[in-house]
Amino acid sequence: MSAAAEMVDLFVIGGGINGAGVARDAAGRGLSVVLAEKDDLAQGTSSRSGKLVHGGLRYLEYYEFRLVREALIEREVLLNAAPHIIWPMRFVLPHSPSDRPAWLVRLGLFLYDHLGGRKKLPGTRTLNLHRDPEGAAILDQYKKGFEYSDCWVDDARLVVLNALGAAEKGALVLTRSPAVSAVRENGAWTVTTRNARTGEERVFRAKCLVNCAGPWVSDVINNVAGTKSTRGVRLVKGSHIIVPKWWAGQNAYLVQNHDKRVIFINPYEGDKALIGTTDIPWEGRAEDVEIAETEIDYLLTCVNRYFKEKLRREDVVHAFSGVRPLFDDGKGNPSAVTRDYVFDLDEAGGAPLLNVFGGKITTFRELAERGMHKLKHIFPQMGPDWTAAAKLPGGDMPGADYESFINSARDAFPWMPRELLQHYGRRYGTRVKDIVGAAASVEGLGRHFGSHLYEAEVRYLVEKEWALTAEDVIWRRTKHQLHLNADQIRDFQAWFNTTFAL
Repeated sequence: MSAAAEMVDLFVIGGGINGAGVARDAAGRGLSVVLAEKDDLAQGTSSRSGKLVHGGLRYLEYYEFRLVREALIEREVLLNAAPHIIWPMRFVLPHSPSDRPAWLVRLGLFLYDHLGGRKKLPGTRTLNLHRDPEGAAILDQYKKGFEYSDCWVDDARLVVLNALGAAEKGALVLTRSPAVSAVRENGAWTVTTRNARTGEERVFRAKCLVNCAGPWVSDVINNVAGTKSTRGVRLVKGSHIIVPKWWAGQNAYLVQNHDKRVIFINPYEGDKALIGTTDIPWEGRAEDVEIAETEIDYLLTCVNRYFKEKLRREDVVHAFSGVRPLFDDGKGNPSAVTRDYVFDLDEAGGAPLLNVFGGKITTFRELAERGMHKLKHIFPQMGPDWTAAAKLPGGDMPGADYESFINSARDAFPWMPRELLQHYGRRYGTRVKDIVGAAASVEGLGRHFGSHLYEAEVRYLVEKEWALTAEDVIWRRTKHQLHLNADQIRDFQAWFNTTFAL
């Protein structure tokens, strides 16, 4: 063991939602924690989701009642914890008699309304699509529909806020610093990280190693830790497309396809729509995933089956794919593979390794809490459960009432344009003041790069949220990339690389 080794209780590999959630939970219990991510926070699966906190309505068809119930309970917990990045959304489901009978859909929605002890969100209602305004965009052949509640989430920001919460509880967060080796030595782990930008190596001596590497979980088990596991993951590709929004109102849509899959059509970034997802087995490297033209065609065809306005290939302004690391339960249909999570605790040599398989964004907090329960005998001194009632950074609003908060923010910053304040409020919540600082005018926010992107926000993200590249700023921590033209993006990248050169 190197004499320079830094002593910690817990070393967490993987800066996606599960790793960030585990690091925050553990740090809040008084443990010393390191979180190491090989790329940027949320660069993999956790920024490429459907951006929903939801129970998973379609999982009822596969009798995943416990998973749905737990996810619905977590939906309300997270809505209270981060009302700035998570908010209610109403989903309209046009009924297609040729796919699922109306009574079955209504039964499923009844269960969905009641399984999780719903408190804040309104329940299901039946729609006449010829009469109700939500049906105006739908083809006349669809007469009946249903409307139910779920929640939207900014997925990448959810990860960053968990990492920020972990750091504020004392955790060390290392981005672009893969764990290049982990060796069991004398009842503990010696873990070496290497900074991908500087080449700097750091050595840690940890009592326990937690593997939250998502699609790379097996790589960590086999290649970094050099151990074995009888469990594994199935990699499933999920792809989304972004198009201009074409319907009035803030509701989303959920449509059924002929193959029994469902597709979400959600309002996104004000004037756009996010459409997805596909479920396709993926055999390649997770790093290489990208959307196929057949997937784009599939999504467009499904949407055009229901709506009066027809989408074309040239309407697609952006597309992305993510690899979901689903726990391999042996089922053949990718859509039927469980979204549940499984722990594998390997305590060989007195140096525990907790591997995390599967999971979904909605249940990350519960996963982290239960993971810590698995380690209670290793850390008997650790504190009790605490995250269920805790706010995420920026979410400390009385009554979790975002509208009241943003109204008070208008009084605090009367000079700020309404849309700019909404941008800050929805991403940073009560920490808007940390971005604005002493500024008393828009000019005080520094250089303007286009849309709502100002220098003050960029500097905050670099100083406080581990943003190291232009892409970190305009794609994961914000969505400015969707609102800037090619020249503006190029100018911003040049400024960023010059201003924050290593």
